[in-house]
Amino acid sequence: MLQNPLQIRLEKFVPWQQITFMACLCERMYPNYALFCNNTEFADARKYREILDSVWEILTVKTAKVNFERQLEKLEELIPSSEEFEFYAVYPAIDACIGLSTLLHALLDREDMFDDMIELSQVSVKTVAQLEQAQGAEPINNDNQKENEAVCQEWDIQWALFRPIREADKRDVEMIKELRIELREEGISNIGIALD
Repeated sequence: MLQNPLQIRLEKFVPWQQITFMACLCERMYPNYALFCNNTEFADARKYREILDSVWEILTVKTAKVNFERQLEKLEELIPSSEEFEFYAVYPAIDACIGLSTLLHALLDREDMFDDMIELSQVSVKTVAQLEQAQGAEPINNDNQKENEAVCQEWDIQWALFRPIREADKRDVEMIKELRIELREEGISNIGIALD
């Protein structure tokens, strides 16, 4: 587990902030899943998108009702297997699914939401570190992670997501919508995959 001072700061988040932070991280992993689906026809990436959108909806629409158990069932059908696919893109796609699954589990059982949030933050960093290693970087650990530009950049972006969420003293629907639009319009994943 790669450590960062961010993890200590995240402890102060209340549930709506935790869910928003996690949804942002999943939004950034979505292009990895979409690229994999576009290249394999394994599944329709829009189904992942719809599940994630249901989370954004409960954050921004007061009357929204979502059955997260059902969403989790839908997600299970969308998870690829690394044994079936011989190329690297399957791993970031699996991580994107693990991330979204972690978020849905957090919504179903809010007792462990902090742990789920830290786990999702880790999954996103791990995707970056594993790609770096696959491209020939030394194994990345706490001692040398600062020497890896891609890992540092991932932590920087997580800090950048953390700040506006932290600064909101109440559930700020406009701020949440802006974060979502910004991430969707940017359309660049944690490993630099861009959607057209």
